[in-house]
Amino acid sequence: MYLSTEKKQEIFKKNSREKSAKDTGSSESQIALFTHRINYLTEHLKTHPKDFSTRLGLLKLVGKRRRILDYLQNVDIDRYRAIIAEHNLRK
Repeated sequence: MYLSTEKKQEIFKKNSREKSAKDTGSSESQIALFTHRINYLTEHLKTHPKDFSTRLGLLKLVGKRRRILDYLQNVDIDRYRAIIAEHNLRK
């Protein structure tokens, strides 16, 4: 698989609120993981433009990330702004 367990734990440790690899449920951790997967799928679709099942999965991931970002914006605007700046997301 493209994303090993070690890489996933590294993403969680870098982006979690408690700075541990076990914090997989926080909004920051989920957004970081979704962003990594979205970037990977985007690169895949550049070389395989007719892979429509992957395109559908990509659009679902983008929607999930958008919903989590909307939740974070309503709950804590400072955390929202920090995550937007950290991952270079725009809105």
